[in-house]
Amino acid sequence: MAERKAPTGPLRGRRLPGWARSALVVAIGIAILAVTVTLTGQVQLTSSGTAQAAVRLLLPILLAGLGGLWSERAGVVNIGLEGMMILGTWGAAWAGYQWGPWAALLGGIVFGALGGLLHAVATVTFAVNHIVSGVAITLLGLGVTKYLASLVFVPITSNPRESPRVEGFTEFSIPGLSQGAAALEDQQRVVVSDVAGLLGGLVTDLTPLVVIGFALVPISYYLLWHTRFGLRLRSCGENPVAAESLGVNVYRYKYFGVLISGGLAGLGGAALVLNPGQLGYLEGQTGGRGYIGLAAMIFGNWRPAGLLAGSALFGYVDGLQLRAGGEAVHALLYTATLIAVVVAVYWVARRAWVPAAVALGAGVVVYAVYWSIDTVPREFASYAPQLVTLVVLAVAAQYLRPPATAGEEYRRGEGD
Repeated sequence: MAERKAPTGPLRGRRLPGWARSALVVAIGIAILAVTVTLTGQVQLTSSGTAQAAVRLLLPILLAGLGGLWSERAGVVNIGLEGMMILGTWGAAWAGYQWGPWAALLGGIVFGALGGLLHAVATVTFAVNHIVSGVAITLLGLGVTKYLASLVFVPITSNPRESPRVEGFTEFSIPGLSQGAAALEDQQRVVVSDVAGLLGGLVTDLTPLVVIGFALVPISYYLLWHTRFGLRLRSCGENPVAAESLGVNVYRYKYFGVLISGGLAGLGGAALVLNPGQLGYLEGQTGGRGYIGLAAMIFGNWRPAGLLAGSALFGYVDGLQLRAGGEAVHALLYTATLIAVVVAVYWVARRAWVPAAVALGAGVVVYAVYWSIDTVPREFASYAPQLVTLVVLAVAAQYLRPPATAGEEYRRGEGD
């Protein structure tokens, strides 16, 4: 009996499951932030207030991104998320003023879904270019809400750019966790207080909408990847001709995807209206978050968990610059330097010398910028989320895999 030869190549360990890799990345990120806080003294980087602001700011981005996920998994690119969010803000403010916060959620969903329906009619039924239709819906949303605001809100507020104040949800904290996290944060222990501060922001002053928003991530994953409905909808985005040959009504599922997309984007608009710091409609309040949600979806590789990570990143940077301004954003440059070093070490361990050199070179450049300035001007700090969006998308672009036929025109019977 011949002896089995030992493998000549390098031994490869078992690959970690997805949840373990995600947990490891989060742990490394928190450790890097803790080191940055210790060396720079910028405690706002891991404070509970920053984490709480990040949760409120990431929520509309997350919901808009989930809307884009449902639409693009069905094969329809939805650049009109911004317009559907705008429609959702008006619908939420109108319904919320009349009947309260739960009606505001329903109003936002309905108005956003109406925008989604228009996008579906244009792209699915009439085969209009998806980008053209999306841009048109955004422009239409701006015009329609401005007209409706002048028609409905002016008699009450005498201001066509805002609604009367709406009733918000009652805030609540998770008993035990919020008090314990606050006590540990006040002790200012390295790593321990940093973790406590971030955790405290996640369990303090929550609203039902925050719970709903985070719950929609696993719900979307389950529906899209573990149900017959989700399999059929995703098949329409990967190969609609093959799906049609198996008896799937491709038009119907594309309509479902885009309608759900519009409803989720409208719910994101409602999240802006019901933000405890706003509680009302304000012209221009979406601020491009529909586009940032689309970027978060792309960063997440068209997967719910990755989308949540991208939304958290953008919301965190936005919350940090709003709470602490240019000095905290300046400290983030130090964080970026440490991340570049960690990435370089990772590639060295894999004997990938070119990516390691690129990562190390980027770290040197970022540290040079950090060393040469004392603070980031507020005018530039306010654009930090958009800059992070561009950098992250540029880095992640080579690993992305969109649905195969997203954005392509489909006509019934093409496979005949």
